[in-house]
Parts: sequence; C-alpha cells; structure tokens
Amino acid sequence: MVIKEVSLETVCGITSKIPDNQLPEIAFAGKSNVGKSSLINGLMNRKSLARTSSQPGKTQTINFYNINHAMYLVDLPGYGYAKVSESERAKWGKMIENYLHTSKQLKAVFLLVDIRHTPGANDKTMYDWIVYQGYRPIIIATKLDKLKRSQVQKALKEVRTGLGLKPDDIVIPFSAQTKQGRDEIWALMDELIGVES
Repeated sequence: MVIKEVSLETVCGITSKIPDNQLPEIAFAGKSNVGKSSLINGLMNRKSLARTSSQPGKTQTINFYNINHAMYLVDLPGYGYAKVSESERAKWGKMIENYLHTSKQLKAVFLLVDIRHTPGANDKTMYDWIVYQGYRPIIIATKLDKLKRSQVQKALKEVRTGLGLKPDDIVIPFSAQTKQGRDEIWALMDELIGVES
C-alpha cells in the first residue's frame, strides 16, 4: 500500500467504548520496550506519529490510526511493564480483551518480540492468550539490526521454540533502523485486508 494519508483517529482509554469501524483493522501487541512505536512509525513512513519514548509503557490506550481511509492500524497497550501496578495492568488486559472480542473488523494480530532474547513468560502468555481469543498471531521479531547476521537464524529458532509456534506460523524479522521486514509486513497486511498490491 502506498501511504498517502495517516491520522490518529480514535484513542480509547479504559472506560471508552470500542469504535464500530467499518474498515478492516490490524492490531499490534507487544511488550512495552519491544519497539512497537518505532515499528508503527516505520510502517507508516512517519518519524513520530506513534510516540516513542525512552520510558517504556507510554501507550496506555488503544490507538486507531486511519491509513488512506482504507484500513486501521490498531496499537494496543504494551504489556509486562514493571512500573505499573497489578490492578492497572489488569485493566489494560481487560481493555485489550474487550477489543479482541468487540471488533467486527479485526483481521489479524501481530505480536512483537525482541529477537535478541528468548521470549519471556509475558510473551508466551500473550501469545497463548491471543490464540485463545481465536486469532493466530503473526510474530514480528524486532531489533534485527542489533544482531550479527550469523546470529539471526539461531535467534529466530529460539523465538519459535520459546513461543511454541507451529511450523507454518509466520515470523518476520524487522529492523526499525534499516526497515528490513517492512515490505514483507505490508505485503501481508495488504493480503489480509484484500488490497491488490
């Protein structure tokens, strides 16, 4: 998709009603420090549409980005952020669950994990939980540029094993620096929303 227009259209807090959108939606979930904002900015060719921060856990709302009036890219709150109380985290969990159940237009959930580390308990829980909600998450392994090329295959294998992926589950390595993986993610999103590429 050639991006002509992007706007942050709706921001949902804990008490907000999920919008009844008519366009297809693709959601992005991931730990607070996994580089989700950098990925979203990279996908949309914008520097600072999604706020990046040295302090993880900034996204505490569900943000709906309207792209070309053709689809929504949905940024879900980061999980596993230590400086937030249990009750606050539980509220975010409810908010995400509510969204996954309520959205009539959600086509896929992309789950971000850091390629440098074996997926932690939070990642595995999130993966299993998304599967339990009826979606097969597409995995994006971020921070690819932080690894030597010789380390990538081993790291990807650890991601697969750590999450307990099936052989046909999709894992896309991505670098916000070099944009490697961007075209692959877009090709997949275009396919999911039925756009001719």
